[in-house]
Amino acid sequence: MKKPVIALALASAAALALAGCSSTPAAGEGDDSGLITVVASTNVYGALAAQIGGDRVEVTSIIDNAAKDPHSYEATARDRLTVQGADLVIENGGGYDSFIDSLLADAQDPAVITAVEYSHDYPENEGHDEEEGEDHAHDHTEEEGHDHLEGFNEHVWFDPHTVSHVVEAIAAELTELDPDGQADFEAAAAALNTEIEGFEGDLETLKAEAAGANVIITEPLPGYLAEAAGLTDVTPEGFAESVEEGTDVAPATLLETLNVVESGDVAAVLTTAQTAGAETQKVQDAAEDAGIPVVAFSELLDDGSSYSEWMSDAIQSLAAAVAP
Repeated sequence: MKKPVIALALASAAALALAGCSSTPAAGEGDDSGLITVVASTNVYGALAAQIGGDRVEVTSIIDNAAKDPHSYEATARDRLTVQGADLVIENGGGYDSFIDSLLADAQDPAVITAVEYSHDYPENEGHDEEEGEDHAHDHTEEEGHDHLEGFNEHVWFDPHTVSHVVEAIAAELTELDPDGQADFEAAAAALNTEIEGFEGDLETLKAEAAGANVIITEPLPGYLAEAAGLTDVTPEGFAESVEEGTDVAPATLLETLNVVESGDVAAVLTTAQTAGAETQKVQDAAEDAGIPVVAFSELLDDGSSYSEWMSDAIQSLAAAVAP
């Protein structure tokens, strides 16, 4: 019997956690309300900001549904006006959401948090002083553009350690903008980081249970989760890179990947829901024919879901696929 594709069922609760979060407010909305105006490149970072800021922030997420691809998104005039009125902008960086850079060029010098810069894997990044926890945001300049960095996995929102630094950065910057809210921001950030620490524990448990199981990873998106779970990536070189760059997978590479799937030595195939192309579909079909679970990860949160719910679902789906 074939094993079914495991979809990431994202919960629709957590309205309280996302208080103050709006994905499509009118440009400039909240400017006279006394709220901190936060613009996030995607609703992953928007959800984090809303949970930490609560009712003291007004959050706009530019990429808020699967119909918008951050890699190729072309900013609108509405986006430009929204960023112009921002107090704080949160971007992923690393070439993932480069549309933000053009928007910031016309902005009124908001503080900017760039998530990839909190990753210990970021090029030339020697890591962050765990005791600093203060001046995380920085002013953005045109020279800081974030081109795609070869060999670096920019999908850092699936790296709990990096996200914990981003959470601290958001709380610190919100405090700079609204000192009266410091206690609320820090409490919300601490609660969120407790949940993130739990995810790190879950992945360590999965690492022990999965015992280095082999997986095919068709796109880099779930790479951090797979690495933290101690899984062995046996994807032939060039497959994931081609999918990520939007180019055709070489026929020989595709054939090699299909052979690996059909060998019986693969525990699961990990894919990305938003970017599945013809080659990825062939690999997925081969996995289903062989009775191998396919886990489709999403780049965005479903409307109403919190980051913690989303991550929990992702880890549980991964565990269901690879743990004995």
